Amino acid sequence: VLYIRRDINTPARSWSQNYNQRTRTKPNPSQSKAYTMDAIHAQLANIRTKIDDVPVLQKLEDQTNVPKEYFAVGGSVLFGLLVLFGVGAGSLSSVIGFLYPAFQSFKAIENRANSDVTQWLIYWVVYSFFSIIEVFVDYLLYWIPFYYAFKMAFLLWAMLPQTRGAKFLYDNFLKDFLKTNESKIDAALKDAKTSAGKMAAEATAVTKEVVAAVSDNVKKSVGDKKDE
Repeated sequence: VLYIRRDINTPARSWSQNYNQRTRTKPNPSQSKAYTMDAIHAQLANIRTKIDDVPVLQKLEDQTNVPKEYFAVGGSVLFGLLVLFGVGAGSLSSVIGFLYPAFQSFKAIENRANSDVTQWLIYWVVYSFFSIIEVFVDYLLYWIPFYYAFKMAFLLWAMLPQTRGAKFLYDNFLKDFLKTNESKIDAALKDAKTSAGKMAAEATAVTKEVVAAVSDNVKKSVGDKKDE
């Protein structure tokens, strides 16, 4: 009987002990807040170590006495909001898609790094195709939510050496397409060049005729005033 009573009472004591333990270990709001602040400060310290080589942020910190990691975080948040809500996002994505690759292409040419030159040539091929497609479907892109955020992510994926997205697209899609249609593209460019030359010649001739007619009218008006 005693053995049975001990077995019956044991779960009760165990439940009571577990309840008391849960009550004693209930998280304290102040401790949770302190832990959260410690995590935030740790992330800010990590960001600070990554931006130590940015002289502009260091100069801002010296002038304003505001930690430079705050400028980095605030700028990133502002940048993200601008992209998401489309405030100047078109121009911003165009600058990012052109300015950084152009500077890196210049460095690759000057340093005579053949692998880098090839990488950036491939990027410019992909960027050209992307820009052409964007022109023809521009009226549809207006209705796509957060289009410029996706565009910027795509351009970064295509240009960054860590991802090399442009090389992936070129090797898997564009290279075969361009090789297959190379003769057709050359013929179309030749025709366009010929047509552009004819149009330029016709525009030059028309311009000369207009200038000559205006000059004759001016001379005639000046002669009439002298006669009067």
